[in-house]
Formats: sequence, structure tokens, C-alpha cells
Amino acid sequence: MHDLLTIIILGIVEGITEFLPVSSTGHLTITEKLLGLKVDDAGVTAYTAIIQVGAIAAAIIYFWRDIVRFVMGFVRGVTSAEGRQTQDWRMALCVIIGSVPIAVVGLVAKPLIEGSLRSLWVVANALIAWCLVMVFAEYKATQKRTEADLTYTDALVIGLAQCIALIPGVSRSGATISAGLLRGIDRVTATRLSFFLGIPALSAAGALEAVSQAKQVSATVGWGATGVGIVVSFIVGYASIAWLLKFVANHSLVSFVWYRVLAGLAVIGLLAAGVMSAT
Repeated sequence: MHDLLTIIILGIVEGITEFLPVSSTGHLTITEKLLGLKVDDAGVTAYTAIIQVGAIAAAIIYFWRDIVRFVMGFVRGVTSAEGRQTQDWRMALCVIIGSVPIAVVGLVAKPLIEGSLRSLWVVANALIAWCLVMVFAEYKATQKRTEADLTYTDALVIGLAQCIALIPGVSRSGATISAGLLRGIDRVTATRLSFFLGIPALSAAGALEAVSQAKQVSATVGWGATGVGIVVSFIVGYASIAWLLKFVANHSLVSFVWYRVLAGLAVIGLLAAGVMSAT
């Protein structure tokens, strides 16, 4: 996979879909198949995980001031009782608590995620099925609670929801934002927390793949091409973050449901017609 156009296309898809509730893994899998790549190839799988680093770097830069506040709040909280009464300390702990489930489940389920779950049948059905949860979450949402009202229970519940997104097609942001809405959190706060939880989870996933699959990446993609993919996903990801935060302030997640259903049905149709194979 040394074709520059292929590298750029995958970087664009990653940047656009990483933070939107449409499933980046699902879309990357579909795109890989349409480009004639082997979706279960270790090098290709590692490449798509590593270029997430670009999108995560975009999130870190976009939320840099918030991240610095949370880190400083955590340090103050560790060193003083007064520091443990601040909102920044509570947010820092929420991110830590919410990140624990994905760290545990991600490592345990890694062989399954990179194996049988990479099937396009799984992706297509998950794209459609999770729409029911997104619609239900919006229907039940009260949005009465803000960032100042977040609790550690909220963080744990949303962190557990993030684990469901290990199934390609579900969408990490779709799962976490829906969980936040079901907890009565307003949509913008749920979206911001989704970004904050994504930074450690996706950074760890990308780093793990870079270390464990270094030889496969070097042989199938090349580190130069991987660097290009990271840069492209960074640029597109930054724009995607800015757009989504403005969008969710005035629009519900249901806006994405129609696209998810159409995309899922299109993939099912192509699979049924034999135009594409599932793996």
C-alpha cells in the first residue's frame, strides 16, 4: 500500500469520521475494501490505528487550554484538599475513570477486534443497529445537566459505552454522546467529554500498534506514507472537531442517523450482490 492517493484518501476518511458519530473504523474498513486492500491484513490494520494519532493530535491542540487546566487541577488536587474541591480536579478524575474500561476491554478483546469483527457484515449491521440507541437517547434526553454537574458515575457509564464502540460500525462518539444524553447531560458537554475520553484511548491504541506492528507497517505501508496519513488526518480532524462542536449546539444526533442507515444498507446491498466480500 504505497500509493500516495490511497494514503491520502484513508487519512481524509479518518480525519472526517474519527469524531463524527458515524464510526471511523467502519468507514476505514469500507474504504479499504473499495480501494482493493485486505481489511484483515496486519499492516493495513496497524496503519489505520496509527493514523488516528493525527486526529488525536488535532483534538489535543484544539482543547489544549482545557487539557492544561485539567492537568494542573489534578496536580493541585493531589497536593491539597482545597484543590480537590475544584471543577478541574473533578474533570481530570472523570477522564481517568472513564478511560479505565476501554483500556481493560481493549487489551482483552484485541484479537477479536482485529479478527472476526473486521467483517463488513458486522460494520453494516452495527451502523444500522446503533441508530436505534442514538434515536432513543435523543428522545429521552433532558439536557439539564452541564459540565459542572458531571459525576464519577457519569464518567464510568460513558467509559463503558466507549467499549461498545470497539465493534466496528458502532462509533465511539456515537456511543459516548448517546450515553451522556441518557444521563441527562447536555449535548455539547457530552460531546466535549467524548473528545476528552478519546484522547487517551486512541493515543494508547495508536502507540500500541506502532510498537507491536512496526515490521508489518514498514513492509506493507512504509513509515513515510504513514507520516503522510497522520498529517492528513490531523488537518481534516481539526476541521471536523470545530464543525461538530458548532453542529451539536443546535442539532441532534438524529441528523446522522439517516446517513448511517443508508450507508449500512448500501454495504449490505454490495455484499449481497457479490460486488464486495466481507473480509
